[in-house]
Amino acid sequence: MTIARQNIEALGLPVGPYTHAVRHADTVYTSGFTAFGTRAQKSGAGEQTRAVLEQLAHIARQYDGSLADLVKVTVFITDAADIPAIRDALEAGYGSTVPASSLVMVSGLFAPELRVEIEAVFGF
Repeated sequence: MTIARQNIEALGLPVGPYTHAVRHADTVYTSGFTAFGTRAQKSGAGEQTRAVLEQLAHIARQYDGSLADLVKVTVFITDAADIPAIRDALEAGYGSTVPASSLVMVSGLFAPELRVEIEAVFGF
């Protein structure tokens, strides 16, 4: 099977040793995405989550898909108090096609103002 790695210039090219998305057969695995570099970077967790979903939707469109093609997400958060706002943003973004999901509490992300990071698996 062929493995295809893709960086998406519109999302800002990686500054470290990672790839935005890797496709293997009909499955696309993403790196973790945050609101870093977006207008939501210094906003609350709900707005940051919406910014991440926009980035994931952009990736899906690269493969002629949408967020409805999400199979699994892993959501990393820095503050349990943000869970309601994050859930509201996720529910709005998913609509009726809710993926499998894990929620992981972490002590921090790579920039102190970041409150949420999401990595995803798509099936196309």
